[in-house]
Amino acid sequence: MRIAQVAPLLESVPPACYGGTERVIATLTSELSALGHEVTLYASGDSSSQGRLVPLIERALWHGGQNNVDATMLHVAELAQVTREAGDYDIIHSHLDYQGFPFARVSPTPFVHTLHGRLDLPEHQHIYREFPDAAVVSISDNQRRPIKAANWVATVYNGIDPDAFPFGDGTGGYLAFVGRISPEKGLAEAIDIALRLEMPLKIAARMPLESTGNPWVAQDWEYYKTEVKPRLNSSLVEFIGEVGDRDKGELLKDALAVLFPIRWPEPFGLVMVESMACGTPVIAGNVGSAPEILQHGRTGFLCSTTDEMVAACKTIDQLSRSACRDDVVSRFSARAMALGYLKAYAAVGARDSAGDALRGPLRPPSLQIPESEAVPA
Repeated sequence: MRIAQVAPLLESVPPACYGGTERVIATLTSELSALGHEVTLYASGDSSSQGRLVPLIERALWHGGQNNVDATMLHVAELAQVTREAGDYDIIHSHLDYQGFPFARVSPTPFVHTLHGRLDLPEHQHIYREFPDAAVVSISDNQRRPIKAANWVATVYNGIDPDAFPFGDGTGGYLAFVGRISPEKGLAEAIDIALRLEMPLKIAARMPLESTGNPWVAQDWEYYKTEVKPRLNSSLVEFIGEVGDRDKGELLKDALAVLFPIRWPEPFGLVMVESMACGTPVIAGNVGSAPEILQHGRTGFLCSTTDEMVAACKTIDQLSRSACRDDVVSRFSARAMALGYLKAYAAVGARDSAGDALRGPLRPPSLQIPESEAVPA
């Protein structure tokens, strides 16, 4: 199958440090290539791919001080390019959320859109009402809840290569936090939990941007200044900053547990899977996708309050680190993700084109999945 993967231009694929979506795209592209498919990656020029790379810009926008560039404008140009070249592909897989919807309507090749972000904001209702035909994939069942009437093709969990993550026994004796510095990720709560337990906490996070016109980014910077920075004075708290894949694995495998005190409908939370791959259980807020990813009392604990998280940390040694690793291998591997997407591609390609005059036939013959790659129903 000839597959185009369309990635955001904010970060390279794979990312140098932080970038969950870009890491998933890199893993998917690699696994699809390993399965024998012809994959073309549309991404920034500092990306790498086992398939063909088509760069729109030389460097990702988060690299080299390009934070104030209009990313939406560049993403429109990227989508226009892949649509112009649509005849070269059997399927176009966009990771640019709703930005790809108008292009899918005029493309001779079907689009599949993976939605990587939150869907609970009021403006989402307008976009999905206007584009009920967009073939969308959720990364958790919970992510779908605000937009139940969307044209959902499948839920495909994000996957990783478990062999890329070292298994550890938690001998570091510390708690870990990996993620963005933002109110919804709960870093301030993670620090408070560690201080109440008098346990060391290592924080691997990218600093928020100090000055931009984006109100969400400005909110993150204000949160850092007022809530996080004052809490970093304790000798128990170590702020590491961004880490690459190797350092992240070392951090996670030696941690007793990862704190994930989210307070928003997290669509997936890749760090939970990466942590479990290292054998490290996760203590998470009981919201969003966390109940789908964690098995309460087996691979971590789902908690509704910080008091519950403090109590859970005291019983973390009751969980099997091997069980955490086994669950990732079983449910969140790169192969499972790739096969899930192949099934979604085939479902979209096999649709009857009647009533879809804007886009035309959606039955390219090469969208059939070989029997050896079929996913059991």
